[in-house]
Amino acid sequence: MAVSRWLLTAVLFLLPFVTQVSAQQQGCSVNNNEPSVYENNPPGYVVTTIHMEPNFTVMIDPTSPDVSFFTIWGSELQLSRSVDYEKDTLLLVYLICQNAAGQSDSLQILVTILNMNDNSPMFKQTNLTEVIPEDTKVNTTIVAREVLSASDADLDTIFYELATIVPGTDGYFAIKGVNNPEIYLQKALDYEKFKLTTLLLYARDRPVDSTETTNTATATINIFIEQADTKSPWFLPCTFINMDNSICISSPYTGRVNISEMSTEPLILEPGPIYAIDPDYTLNEKIVYSIVGGDTDKVFSVDADTGNLTMNKVATSPDSYLLQVMATQVNNIQKYSVVSVEIKVVNKSNYPPYFESRIYNGTVFVGLAPRSFVFQAGDPSSPLMITAVDEDFPNKVNPNIEYYIKDSTDFIATKDGLVLTNVMLQSPGTVTIKAVGKDMVSLQEASTVIVVEVILAAATTSSDKIHTAQDMAILGGTLAALLLIALVFLGVMIYKQYGKPVKNLVKKKFSNEISGGYQNQSYKEDEHPEVSTKQHGTSENGNGQWMTPVQEQPALSLPSSDAEEIGSLPQASIASTIISNQGEKEEEVEEEKEETEHEIEETEHEKEVKSILKTDRHVADDGYKAVWFKTDVDPDAGERVEVIEDNAADGDDDSDQDLQKNENEEEEEEEKEDYDKDDHHRGLGVSFASEPSSLPAAEVIVNMSRTDAVTGDDYDI
Repeated sequence: MAVSRWLLTAVLFLLPFVTQVSAQQQGCSVNNNEPSVYENNPPGYVVTTIHMEPNFTVMIDPTSPDVSFFTIWGSELQLSRSVDYEKDTLLLVYLICQNAAGQSDSLQILVTILNMNDNSPMFKQTNLTEVIPEDTKVNTTIVAREVLSASDADLDTIFYELATIVPGTDGYFAIKGVNNPEIYLQKALDYEKFKLTTLLLYARDRPVDSTETTNTATATINIFIEQADTKSPWFLPCTFINMDNSICISSPYTGRVNISEMSTEPLILEPGPIYAIDPDYTLNEKIVYSIVGGDTDKVFSVDADTGNLTMNKVATSPDSYLLQVMATQVNNIQKYSVVSVEIKVVNKSNYPPYFESRIYNGTVFVGLAPRSFVFQAGDPSSPLMITAVDEDFPNKVNPNIEYYIKDSTDFIATKDGLVLTNVMLQSPGTVTIKAVGKDMVSLQEASTVIVVEVILAAATTSSDKIHTAQDMAILGGTLAALLLIALVFLGVMIYKQYGKPVKNLVKKKFSNEISGGYQNQSYKEDEHPEVSTKQHGTSENGNGQWMTPVQEQPALSLPSSDAEEIGSLPQASIASTIISNQGEKEEEVEEEKEETEHEIEETEHEKEVKSILKTDRHVADDGYKAVWFKTDVDPDAGERVEVIEDNAADGDDDSDQDLQKNENEEEEEEEKEDYDKDDHHRGLGVSFASEPSSLPAAEVIVNMSRTDAVTGDDYDI
């Protein structure tokens, strides 16, 4: 049996003296007469080892206070059972050592029991239930500390933690502190979000992040939310504008009345009759209705209990009425809502709309994109259109009728009556749907049936293919690109064909405008009048006989300006110029050919320049002059010829001399300009042509005959 605490105190006070006495005894001894032992020890735990002198024996004094806890096994003092710190903190035992001679010694052992964390915290109540109103104010205590505090037999400090197990309810409740389990409201409640939640309160004898062995206790707190009167009435139907459905906005009501006609029944409104509810539906406070604006003539009235709108008198004006109707809670007038009600005054409709065809038949293909046309059965090129007529209109066409499909989500109808697909149809078959045409003014309706046959797209032909706006846009873009390419190609071809001649012509014209040209502008209009006439006919020789023009060789004719310059030179100068310029003309002939082609075409009908280069020799005609190169002269022919030295072979050595000679000749041509002008008026005829230098020789024929102005006879110069 454990000793009392006062006895242990006395023992501890006398222990030094007992120890001193024991030290004097030599019969037996221990290593430590104040050992410490952890609680919850297993039986047989060794407390200390006893050392005995020879011939001495040891035993436990039966009168020891805690004799039941100890036993001696050989020379070891052991605990015979487990020790609990929460019950015993000190154990005292006496040992008696004696020998055969009768000597006896007493040895006292004081055992201290050490505490271990072997007990979990304990709540007074492990399951609590609280009911709180929805409008409980924030920071209000929900469960007091005294109710939730836990105790620990190990006398450890308790650490608390609060958790929520219901999704969407985190953050509404919290505890005051880590060592204070008092629960309070942290955020305003909303009955629409959740009506109850479950909290778990954990009590630990070690901090949460401790690495030591921790014992935990759990308490469950169930909190029920009680709805409070927090919301004003809602007019139905309404649309929620937030995710938690705490705010619902209603749409205005609309109705129609006939002008100058009294209705005794409640008015039919869209989207429905006037009706409001208390959003705090568990309370469901009573609501009353009243008109608070828009009815200055008191034409309408509303039933306070039902909200039905009726007429007090006829409407004489075609103007619409815009009423404001208020719904108010009876128990709290500050809880109210207002909605607008538009009443249109229209002419009376004597006939409802109707469909002339009871059944419409259409076809559509499988796999078409949504918003594709449904076509008339048997006519795949004509979209299916439903039409309702109205006898109230002279032509039976009511512009106020709109159409819609009533019992199918696979098809839709436009306001004009066209039937379209609303989804991509996956399989063939026959679909029967109901279509409605509604007069949006009189609210009268007519219905018809549409039978749509869904067929496979493979059954279509190329003539039935429907081109969408996207297809046409792609085709238009392609054609535009091809047109642009064609225009670019055409521009390149025109440039290649006419670009260079036009460029040279402009360049030459610009050059002539600057230099003034080489021809006498005063004789431009009547240039070679006689020569022009003779060139188109036959020539008369010096004997008065007519000569046939010499045969032309295929050579390039020079422009008229060059012909005029050559015709104005003397015979010797012409011959030397031909020889000296032969190499230079060969280089320029190709460039001048392109520049003068279009000029030759323009002047061809006025003049005909004949070539004087010949490959055969004419000796029959008197007055005929020819120029031959040395290589082509036959010295035995006996003909009257003037030989001009051929310097073509010496072109390399004499190039500088030829260039200087050309420059001198150009100066002589400018000095003789006046003489050339006179020759033009005397009818001097000159034919000139240059052949490429590749020819071995050329015959230059110059007709130097002149007609006497008095006698009319021709003579040679």
